[in-house]
Amino acid sequence: MNRNESVSSSVLIDDVTLHLGRPVTSEHRWVGQSESLRSLLACWLVVCDEDLPLAPRLIGPPGIGKTTLASAAARSRDQDLYIFQCTSDTRPEDLLVTPVLAESGKISYHASALVTAMLRGGVCVLDEGNRMSEKSWASLAPMLDYRRYAESVIAGVTIHAHADFRCVVTMNDDESTYEVPEYILSRLQPTIELGFPDRADEMEILRYHLPFARAELLQLTVDFLQRAHTLDLEHSPRDGIHIIRYALKRLAQADADAPGVGHPLSTDAAWLEAVQGVLGDEASDLDRGAEERERALKSSASGAGLTIDDLFFGDHQPPSPDDET
Repeated sequence: MNRNESVSSSVLIDDVTLHLGRPVTSEHRWVGQSESLRSLLACWLVVCDEDLPLAPRLIGPPGIGKTTLASAAARSRDQDLYIFQCTSDTRPEDLLVTPVLAESGKISYHASALVTAMLRGGVCVLDEGNRMSEKSWASLAPMLDYRRYAESVIAGVTIHAHADFRCVVTMNDDESTYEVPEYILSRLQPTIELGFPDRADEMEILRYHLPFARAELLQLTVDFLQRAHTLDLEHSPRDGIHIIRYALKRLAQADADAPGVGHPLSTDAAWLEAVQGVLGDEASDLDRGAEERERALKSSASGAGLTIDDLFFGDHQPPSPDDET
């Protein structure tokens, strides 16, 4: 649905009134990695009357801008945006329709962000989808394939998606609470992977979000993030934004405490304090952090490969009938 069109606050389906949610207002633009945006938009194209849009998944480290990318894609199509935050506690009824006891004592039915997008023809982002259990995913199977509908057991209705409805699922490529079932992954295609931005794009991202930031702070942060990327440390542009914001606030605070005499707190000191405050003390030594991460990965890999013999005999070979007693 065009964002300029007026929308109703409820809809009647089989004598059941569903109260609809509100779209999310987001004006952030997508900076860099333009091919990722083109790929997502291609997924949502319909090339003929018999064709259907795809429901892709965006995969990448936390803080890389997956939700921002989806928001930018919705805006470029001039469609309303709805975001559903997935968690390990998400129930099937949370994804679809939730009953609410009204003041009159009657039950009213409230559509989720997903169902609202389905009915209004908007874009829905299922954010961090790999946090949900299989039971919740199962309720979405018919919505994600050619059937394009969802059944609410709570409200007793079947909800068919508007022709303009589009969906995308974001997933962090870290440890998840649940593993997404294969029959769902086969519907969430294709996979669009997002990596960390290069130096120029990262600088543009920080400048876009922090146009008031000092050039020195921007440069320090980009150098830090680029170094972290080369060491496979998952410090993201979002981390960089938090670092700069906190450093600016500390500098402003120091200036307020001693007006007219300059900053008693240097830019470098404020930045380092911000890095440690946002990412922890260990972030001040990236090389050591990379070594610790490597050791942890090796330890995890070796632990995962233990056998029964390893548990009982350690590094020694198990007893053999040919061994001397």
